[in-house]
Amino acid sequence: QVQLVESGGGLVQAGGSLRLSCAASGRTFSRYAMAWFRQAPGKEREFVATISWSGARTAYAPSVKGRFTASRDDSKNTVYLQMVSLKPEDTALYYCAASGREFYRNVAQDFDYWGQGTQVTVSS
Repeated sequence: QVQLVESGGGLVQAGGSLRLSCAASGRTFSRYAMAWFRQAPGKEREFVATISWSGARTAYAPSVKGRFTASRDDSKNTVYLQMVSLKPEDTALYYCAASGREFYRNVAQDFDYWGQGTQVTVSS
């Protein structure tokens, strides 16, 4: 079992930056690929970024590539999403997720554990 708790969301102006954190419980955290998804009001949950269990590989949605960076610190059981050059269309509830499946996965049903989400709002 892995429990995930996101933090770091907030209100920021367009062009600004935020860093999201996802703290995981459980001794097997390092065995999981981790990902970030987001869901805006009235829209489906969409893939944002993922990082392999080793941290050596990452993948991003085209809409965030070059602006968002996923990283992990297994000594702290934490995964991060650094977001820069934020746009109003990045406004959403951001979720952290863990998958025990082979990297890489970008669909929600391939992820076994989910956090409750942290809200990111980007004003224009």
